[in-house]
Amino acid sequence: MEIDYKNIKVIGFDADDTLWVNETYFRDAELEFAKLLAPYETANKIDQELFKRQIENLPLYGYGIKGFILSMVEIALELSNNSISNTTIEAILNVGKDMLNKPVELLEGVEEVLHTLSEDYRLIVVTKGDLLDQERKLEKSGLMDYFHHIEVLSEKKEANYSKLLNHLDIKPSEFLMIGNSLKSDILPLINIKAHAIHVPFHTTWIHELVVPNEKDHKKYKTLSSLLDVLPMLKKNSKSKV
Repeated sequence: MEIDYKNIKVIGFDADDTLWVNETYFRDAELEFAKLLAPYETANKIDQELFKRQIENLPLYGYGIKGFILSMVEIALELSNNSISNTTIEAILNVGKDMLNKPVELLEGVEEVLHTLSEDYRLIVVTKGDLLDQERKLEKSGLMDYFHHIEVLSEKKEANYSKLLNHLDIKPSEFLMIGNSLKSDILPLINIKAHAIHVPFHTTWIHELVVPNEKDHKKYKTLSSLLDVLPMLKKNSKSKV
């Protein structure tokens, strides 16, 4: 499938699991949480209840580690019938703090891709989650100088992206989004007639999964590595910055 990128002026990058590792830390934290609650429920039941609570809490807490921590505490209280010890609550909080203190581990080729594309395009970060945490990760990443704009959205839906493009004063046809989530980074852009490139991460939060028919007949590329965008975009670039 040939897609013409010659009109692209701005490229947006998702942050978590596109620029750096993120979801792996959530999976590790869920395992630790299940161990802490093992006296009260099975690991499978704990995972199910935690996921349900996270989704219920999204309108209140939004995305990110802090909302995840609060959901863990709520489920610990619920599954233990409020008998959970202060020591275990402290351990749960420490699981969350450990997540917040993780080093920023860049994915393969990220700096090379940003350095190369920044010569020809305006680059921006378009992410969602906790503002303070995302700012912290961007600062630790050493990538800030490559980006003209940082946008932390409460949601990544068509309306959010349309508002962003209006703010950037560009047409949808002039914007390309690169990310790992079909639900958040790809399909909403295709639906507003922008461009998107899907670079999957090896693990995806279940909330970000889509059913097969949602992606049928959608015009986007899926690549195995972020580095694969370079030959596609460099040959179409004409000093757009």
